[in-house]
Amino acid sequence: MLSSVLIANRGEIALRIVRACRELGIHSVVAHSDADEESMAVQLADEAICIGPATAHDSYLRIDRLIAAAEICDVDAIHPGYGFLSEDPHFAEVCTECNIKFIGPPAEAIRRMGNKSEARQTMKDGGVPVTPGSEGVVEDEDDAVAFAKEIGYPVMIKASAGGGGKGMRVVHNSASLIHNFHAARTEAQNSFGSSDVYLEKCIEHPRHIEFQILCDEHGNGVHLFERDCSLQRRHQKLVEESPSPALDEKLREEMSQAALRAAEAVGYQNAGTIEFLVDADGASFYFMEMNTRIQVEHPVTEMITGVDLIKEQFRIASGEKLRFRQEDLVRSGHAIEVRVNAECPANNFAPSPGYVPFCVAPSGPGVRVDSHVYAGYTIPPHYDSMVGKLIVHGENREEALQRARRAIHEYILDGIETTLDFSAYLLSREEFVQGNYDTTFIEKVVEEGLPDFSYYE
Repeated sequence: MLSSVLIANRGEIALRIVRACRELGIHSVVAHSDADEESMAVQLADEAICIGPATAHDSYLRIDRLIAAAEICDVDAIHPGYGFLSEDPHFAEVCTECNIKFIGPPAEAIRRMGNKSEARQTMKDGGVPVTPGSEGVVEDEDDAVAFAKEIGYPVMIKASAGGGGKGMRVVHNSASLIHNFHAARTEAQNSFGSSDVYLEKCIEHPRHIEFQILCDEHGNGVHLFERDCSLQRRHQKLVEESPSPALDEKLREEMSQAALRAAEAVGYQNAGTIEFLVDADGASFYFMEMNTRIQVEHPVTEMITGVDLIKEQFRIASGEKLRFRQEDLVRSGHAIEVRVNAECPANNFAPSPGYVPFCVAPSGPGVRVDSHVYAGYTIPPHYDSMVGKLIVHGENREEALQRARRAIHEYILDGIETTLDFSAYLLSREEFVQGNYDTTFIEKVVEEGLPDFSYYE
């Protein structure tokens, strides 16, 4: 087992990793910016080291400072969490060159899956269904027009190096294609340093279903079932659940096997997620992308399987074989995760950082809260707005849903606006209760106009 790990991240995921380290007897070192000096992860870690000022560009995204911190603290490995440098192949390579274990997949796997057009081709070669789309990068607007005409509208323009919805445009007709083609290229260049884009057939009103996988360094791999991540706003997930109410056992088995083929096709190691789109009639599914890291919503899987995914990441990185076979993994009950963002839904979801004078996290049977916020903490304005995750588990979906509503009602975060009441409203909607929702659901709810949320607390 690794003896010491530098945590190259912040917030709730840094705290989550600190806790796993403590339980495994691993010395934890949190690398933090000036703005995170008072964070709970810094206070609970065995050691902490400042790597720069508040802006991520000058701290959490500085490979040189992270490597220097790792060498100063004499750690065996670096855990990148999610976001920041977690899917940067160059960072993984530098770690390896410096004899520091990168807790994640090999750099080549990150690189191949990070380039979306190459990932599509890799999956296609591996027998994984992909949406109809361009063979590689679309170089100019004439090619874009010709290809869109060939596959039919609507089409999706996507950044090859993209993620998080940046460099992505849905186009419904030829009149808007050229403008959106150039707009997507510009956004992709500004966001990822590459203007390469490709085209895909747009699957209308899909479900977004992802499968969690674990692969060791000895050729063994398993899936840990699916998560339904269809409740999204601007391509950012807000509520996740497992099992998905949209899948029957036949489709679930087909998708799980496709996920394992995807992992094998890229020679994957450690924890990862294969993301699919399922069409509106539930008859077909298509590979969307692979996240080569731990996911924000990983606790959903932990709740239904009893597997601690962060600990498994450490075991795999230490060279151990997987401790279980596919037939050993059993899904139990139903889990729902609600992300808690410091945002004001009534003000177009504007960020709402600031001082939290009073904080009470919900508890009771089947309730888990992953958050770095405490009473007296000031949420800095420099980073992502997510300040926590509420995860519940029930014997079935109905119980999990009731438990989620109860737990939201108990959750108190004074001093800031949050998305908690908005999430309670979503969970009360008949469409969600019946499991009849897709990736357009939240946008539709927002367009209808938001009610007085207090009725749904």
